[in-house]
Amino acid sequence: MSTRPPATLLAEALVMLALASLLIAILPFRRVAALSARGRQGRAAYAQEAALLSRAVAAWGRRVPWRAVCFQQGLATQLMLRRRGLAARLHYGARRDETGTLVAHVWVRSGEVDVIGCDRVERYGLLAVFPPA
Repeated sequence: MSTRPPATLLAEALVMLALASLLIAILPFRRVAALSARGRQGRAAYAQEAALLSRAVAAWGRRVPWRAVCFQQGLATQLMLRRRGLAARLHYGARRDETGTLVAHVWVRSGEVDVIGCDRVERYGLLAVFPPA
């Protein structure tokens, strides 16, 4: 399997990132959380599958003209995993930075496979997981 996402996956990632960004912008957090808690959990993604999805979403996250950080990218990735019938848990965490400011972060795992936003998550206190385990 190539390490570069195919054009169709990149197109899907752009659509899902736009959808996730719109949902986050117009819905209250509790509604977004409820949406991310829906659905059955399928098998965990294989590491290669997870890497391709992550690369596609992260590539657009760096390029779109709107805010598309961890929350938007995480929700988009979760939507893409679910569309494939794969397990997808969105993790919400927070920590205090050096100045005491509260910093939130979102990451996605599929079973035991890290998908997106999983770098340095040990620095964050886990607040919630959707859907709950």
